[in-house]
This record gives sequence, C-alpha cells and structure tokens, in this order.
Amino acid sequence: MFGPENVRRRWSVDEVTVTQPSVIKRAVGAAAIGNITEWYDFGVYGYLQTTIEGVFLPKSAGVAGGIIVAGLFAVAFLVRPFGGMFFGPLADRIGRNRVLAITMVMMALGTFAIGILPDHAAIGLWAPFLLLGCRLLQGFSTGGEYGNAMTFIAEYAPDRRRGFLGSLLEVGTLTGYLLGAVFATVMGLLLSPDQMLSWGWRIPFFLALPLGLVGVYLRSKLADTPAYLQLEAASEKREKDNKTKGQFRKIFALWPSLLTCIGLVLAWNVANYMLTAYIPTYFPAVTRIQGGGGVSELTSQVLQIVVMAILVVLIPVIGWISDRVGRKAVVRTGSVALIVLSIPSILLIRGDGDLTVLLGLLIMGLTLICFSATMPSTLPSLFPTAIRAGALSIAFNVSISLFGGTTSTVMSALVGSTDNLMWPAYYLMASGVVGLVAIHFVRESNGRPLWGSTPAAGSREEAEEIVEDLNREHASA
Repeated sequence: MFGPENVRRRWSVDEVTVTQPSVIKRAVGAAAIGNITEWYDFGVYGYLQTTIEGVFLPKSAGVAGGIIVAGLFAVAFLVRPFGGMFFGPLADRIGRNRVLAITMVMMALGTFAIGILPDHAAIGLWAPFLLLGCRLLQGFSTGGEYGNAMTFIAEYAPDRRRGFLGSLLEVGTLTGYLLGAVFATVMGLLLSPDQMLSWGWRIPFFLALPLGLVGVYLRSKLADTPAYLQLEAASEKREKDNKTKGQFRKIFALWPSLLTCIGLVLAWNVANYMLTAYIPTYFPAVTRIQGGGGVSELTSQVLQIVVMAILVVLIPVIGWISDRVGRKAVVRTGSVALIVLSIPSILLIRGDGDLTVLLGLLIMGLTLICFSATMPSTLPSLFPTAIRAGALSIAFNVSISLFGGTTSTVMSALVGSTDNLMWPAYYLMASGVVGLVAIHFVRESNGRPLWGSTPAAGSREEAEEIVEDLNREHASA
C-alpha cells in the first residue's frame, strides 16, 4: 500500500546514515524551541480569553462575546492549511531549517503584535478586527511550523529512537502551553482585575518576541552541523530536479496516506484541544447548567497546570515505549481509551471536589499522550522524503483546521444551545473511532527507515545491527 513497506530491500552498512548523538540533540532542541514559542501563545490566549473579551469587545457583547473570542481562537486554524500548502512544499525545495526560521519569526511577531494592539475603548470595533489580523498571521505561520518540525526531527532521528526523540517535540508543545498558562495565571494572581484589563494582559504577549529570537538563533547554529549540510544539499538537488509544477500532483497522488494522516490528526487534536482549549471554559457552563459542581476559574487553571506538568514528564516515557512495542499498539490504546473512558472522564470533571476534577482531567490527558508521544514519529513515515514536508503539512493542517482547532467553538455552541454537558464525551468518542480506523491502515514504522530515506543510526555498531535486522526481514518476506 504505502509507507514503510516500500523501503524493504537489502541494505549495506555503508548506506546507513550515522549521525552523532550530540548533533541529534541539537536538532531536537532546535525543533522543540519552535513549538515552545508557538504554544506559549496558545496557552496565554486560552487562559486570558475572559480578559481578552473585556479588552477587545464592548461590555454589551454578553454571551456572544465569549463565542466571538473562542471564534478568534479558532480562526487561526482556518488559515493553517494555506500556510501548510505554502511552507510545506517550500521546505521540500529549500530546506527544513530555513522555513522553520521564517515561521518562527512570523509567529513571534504576530504574538508580540497582539500585546501592542489598542483596546475597544480606544478604537472601537477596529480592535477585534486587528486582533483577527494577528490571529490570521499566527495561523498562517503555524501552518508551516509543526509539519516541518516533525519532518525535521524524524529525518535526524535514528530509526530505533525515532519514537522517543519525536515525542520530545510534544514536550516542547506542552512546555510552551504550560509556560503560557503559568504566566497568565500568576499575572492574574498578582494584579487586580482592573490592572489586568488595563495593561497586565499585554505582558505575556510581549515575551513571545525574545522567545522567538532565541529559537531562531538556535536553529541558525544548527546549519553548521554536517547532518544538516547533507540535508540542505539534498534539498537543493530536489529544488533543481523537482520544480513546484507537478509537486502538488505527486502529493495528492498519495491520497491514501493523506486520508490516513487526516484521520490520525483528527483523533489526536480533538483530544488535544478539548483538554487545552475548551475545558478551561467548560466549568462555568457546568455551574450554570447543573446548578453546582465544577470548580472556580483559578482552581481550574491550577489543576490544568498540574495535569500539563505530569504529561510533560510522561510523554517521553510513552515515546520510549513506542520504540519497543511499536507505534500502532500505543495509538490503538489511545483510540480505545477515547471510546471507553471519555464519559467517565467528563462525569468526573463535572463533579464536586478538586480531586475528582483532577482525576477526570488526568484521564483525558493520559489518553491524549498516547497520540502526542507517537504521532511525530508515525506521521512522517506515511510520505516519501522528496515530498514529506509538503504532504505532511497539508494533511496535518487540513485536519487541524476542520476538526482540531474548531473543537472549542463547536463544543461551546453545542453545550450552550442544548444545555447537554455530555457533548464533549460524545465528541471524544467519535474521534476515537476515527483514530482506530485510521491506524488500521498504517504500516508499522518502528525500527524501519523512513520512506525514501536510507536507514539511520546513532553509531556504526547500531548501523550494523539495523542492516542485519532489515536484511533478515527482507529475506523472510
């Protein structure tokens, strides 16, 4: 069909790409810092939604104000496919690192710009429209960031450690979200509501610029490494041999891989945005509809920070496990957990008591990391090297745009219009079914070279072992 089956043949040790562990660490760090910057913004925006509503919308907005602010969160995802279609193929032609530097600068500037926008009291309805412009810039740049970052790490990582090293990309994601959430929460504790509305909300957005500059510096230093120079040379050769004309035709010819990628990303990111984007706004609805239960805004923020901190520690462990039991087993576990545990999780989140809510959030989070820890190593294996960044960016961002980023808006609308607090559970269960179907069509990539790439190892000894295993597998096929 597609994927790792296409790389099964006899190999020699001289064909194996051996990359020193120090170079791999620098590559992973450079990719992860971009995710920290990207998701720092989403953490800040998510935790300051109530404040942002008061700053950029008139007081008379009422319930519609919350929906508009959630919509401004979602709108960034609507332009992500366009960013993916532009930056993904560009990375296949001029190199991953150059594109990652461009997208990081754009993301940092977009976030910083939010911090200097005039409020509604100063310029009226221009305020939300300017905020919309910043969100669109962030969405366009993000469309080129994550797919290329996954490609970047996957192509550097040794075949036997791709699960663990790929999971570190998601450590960057959650670390960025955690930093944003902690900073926004601390600001809310230190400042009065009037101070937050007046100027305090701007400070977290200002920090995005130095974070972005640090990330660009780290990535620029990586260009001096031998492994990156080899990748850059290959990219330049592809640019000469494969012009943009026909590139999209090659990508869409792999429609089975694209559909599978979309399905896996759907399951992953519905769970992701349910926990990180919607649940912080869910507790007021619980109190209103149930007449009790749920927790205060501050308590919900603290509990989510605790859960995120736990997940940051556990993601590399799950990635390490996937290098031993395979990606498919872990993803199947996550899909089944979404189907079976979503209702208990939501019931606990609706309950009384901090520990009850924390347990519900933990169940949702542990289910999520079955995907977060394995997708950065699974998704790049679905596409050949020559078009990997483009194909992955397009499929990834289409799925995010249609299903992941809209989760908070869809849930707000469904719960608000029906007063049925179980909609999040039903939505998660449906995404689990999609994930279970999608992973069925994926070839196991654990320990095998990426499609269109030579085997990769961290040492000569490991290269010899990999070649022996691959040739034995080829002989028995």
